[in-house]
Amino acid sequence: MRLKLVPDQTNINFLGPWRFTFGLSALLMVLSIAAFFTFGLNFGIDFRGGTSIRTDATQAVDVGAYRDALAPLDLGDITITEVFDPTYAADQHVATIRIQTQDGAEAVAPEVLNQVEATLQGVDPTLRFTSVESVGPKVSGELVQQAVLAVLAALGAVLVYIWLRFEWQFALGAVAALVHDIVLTIGVFSVVQLRFDLAIIAALLTIVGYSLNDTVVVFDRVRENLVKFKKRPVIEVLNLSLNETLSRTLMTSVTTLIALIALFVLGGDVIRGFVFAMIWGVFVGTWSSVYVASVVVKQLGIKRDWGKGGGDTPGTQFATSE
Repeated sequence: MRLKLVPDQTNINFLGPWRFTFGLSALLMVLSIAAFFTFGLNFGIDFRGGTSIRTDATQAVDVGAYRDALAPLDLGDITITEVFDPTYAADQHVATIRIQTQDGAEAVAPEVLNQVEATLQGVDPTLRFTSVESVGPKVSGELVQQAVLAVLAALGAVLVYIWLRFEWQFALGAVAALVHDIVLTIGVFSVVQLRFDLAIIAALLTIVGYSLNDTVVVFDRVRENLVKFKKRPVIEVLNLSLNETLSRTLMTSVTTLIALIALFVLGGDVIRGFVFAMIWGVFVGTWSSVYVASVVVKQLGIKRDWGKGGGDTPGTQFATSE
């Protein structure tokens, strides 16, 4: 028996309330931009520069005691956060300590690290350093520029690809959906203040690919149905295409989410930010394929003469656009 998330034939009016759904997306983008400028991103060492230390101890983490002990060392801005993970043992307590870039140095000197460790062991004798990562200010600045360029290059490549494969209206619709996904992802990271590092840039690029794949599937079906139903209004053709690809969209999203949720729960703290971004990206990517990309195409207008046709028989769930 074949698993069905939706019936074989659906007739959902996706674009009926398009003014509301598109307006909601625009509002969420404005709120995301406002959150970015209000709260900012919790940049990791990759982008901010400095030294990140991971500690492990059998006693509970006392952030206040750690901070008070390190204050006399005059190391500048120090951020201490306790790391929670269900995979840790009952007596395993982990914390992350971030020390700002020191003047005239690419990283905290080894003797200073030894001093920091000795100072913290005065608070908790069981404490030990499990990892130390350092990034200089010059390198972090270059990483920021390269990350921005990577995202812009991805959007530019998508614009050209969709333009060549379909029409410029489809290209603008796809890019609008991708910009929507990226802005909302940056907005949610600004609100929840999860660490934003190179792994999140990788997640953003993955979200771009996932959302684009979903959008192209819908656009392929739209082009096929525009050939078949030349006399139908564009909004009806778009709704028909969205209904015909609904089963595939939901099946892909659900199976992807199952794997991502398992990683989020069991994968540990190191990849949690990346997985959170991907889970969020699946939701917003699916939403934008329907309520952003399709609406933009509808409003811009699309050509109707890709081929001969004009019947009134709907396409099947698994028809191709060849």
